[in-house]
Amino acid sequence: MKTKILVSACLMGHKVRYNGSEKAALTATLKDWHAQGRLVTHCPELAAGLSVPRLPAEIVSGTGQDVMAGRARILESDGTDVTEHYQLAAWLALKAAQEAGCSAALLTDGSPTCGSDNIYSGHFNGQKRDGMGVAAALLNAHGITVFPESRLEELIDWVKERENDSV
Repeated sequence: MKTKILVSACLMGHKVRYNGSEKAALTATLKDWHAQGRLVTHCPELAAGLSVPRLPAEIVSGTGQDVMAGRARILESDGTDVTEHYQLAAWLALKAAQEAGCSAALLTDGSPTCGSDNIYSGHFNGQKRDGMGVAAALLNAHGITVFPESRLEELIDWVKERENDSV
């Protein structure tokens, strides 16, 4: 059986990021996987009803795990608390992944939703810190292996290893 992968819509060229841009990471492998029906393209923030464009948002005083546990908040650059929207985004990403049978996710690092290796500092100063966004944290907690776009080669190796083991 072919591995299914949830992938951030912006990595597939959709202009859904907070500033209306995309972050296409399309490689030959992603194009092949898309053609094979392995990829589930999803933008958690759009699914949760957030608009494009929207103000930048960052996790304040914690990580995605903390936000999902109610110990941290997500604020927009003007101070508006958007925590509930982003929590909903995380649950919708998990639902999409589970319904499609995804065992991995390729997400956009830095995002308060999709960051898996790092997120922004929470001070709107352009600095990043270690940590996961809300969707990455929730997916990971439910057994879905999460990769940032910078580790695409690791995901490719992970899929090959997983599928060779199942033969």
